[in-house]
Amino acid sequence: MILAIGEILVDKIVENGVEKNFLGGAAVNMIVNAKQQGANASFVGRVGSDENGKFLIEQMKKANLDKLDIQVDSERATTIALVTLDNGERDFKFIRNDTADYHVDVSAIDFGSYENLQTIHLSSLMLSEKEGVAFANEVVNKAKELGVRLSFDVNFRADTYDSQEIAVKTYLPFIKSADIVKFSEEELELFTGEKDLVKSCKTLCRKGQLFLITLGSKGSTYYLDGETGFAPTVPVKPVDTTGAGDAFFGTFNACIEGKPFTKENLLSAMEKANEIGAKTTQFYGAVKV
Repeated sequence: MILAIGEILVDKIVENGVEKNFLGGAAVNMIVNAKQQGANASFVGRVGSDENGKFLIEQMKKANLDKLDIQVDSERATTIALVTLDNGERDFKFIRNDTADYHVDVSAIDFGSYENLQTIHLSSLMLSEKEGVAFANEVVNKAKELGVRLSFDVNFRADTYDSQEIAVKTYLPFIKSADIVKFSEEELELFTGEKDLVKSCKTLCRKGQLFLITLGSKGSTYYLDGETGFAPTVPVKPVDTTGAGDAFFGTFNACIEGKPFTKENLLSAMEKANEIGAKTTQFYGAVKV
């Protein structure tokens, strides 16, 4: 079982001059993809009791996850991401002032009800808020207590922080705590100040920790205990890159669940993850449910 805990929000995307609502949030996108690739998958998140929250709950029911625990906040609104597209590349603006997504009540999660739990996945959008950092720390501690893998997606959003220095300082404890960490090339350089991927990984990666680095149209690579491996991707012309990295990570986690981190297993999982990530860029929105 893979359990994702994190943001669930509405992606508002203008398509052919018409604004449409889509299911969104990195943690949501990741876990829906994991389920679609055959994993036992569950999700915990929080929405408001507004129309956007109701929309998200109905969309998540269509994903047929093994367990769905969406907390409803009677005081706060559901988070919205305004997505603009330019030749398939996306840019986000979050409507997120004390909204529900980063107020998850970890004490209300019945971790014992997740049968054969092997991986807890934590997204990062909540880290821009002190309440979000607090609940993320509770999740990290729970993963350690249960002895399960902790998966963490850097998914850095510069505009949600007052400065890059604050952001890096906030992220680092979670990067160091996780067993699997996904970066983009740019994110890895941001956190290490080093352009060379291997040198960059060496400065940050601890023993036994797996780093996955997405390379856009080139594919992806991994770093583990001084060993690296590269998997190419399939060439596509994207219409919307929203959720491509999440699709990659969800697929990877599904393919590697319960398996040791051997080179063969890692490359096989990355090849499939690259394929699904590329396919995700061929439609509007991050996931299809």
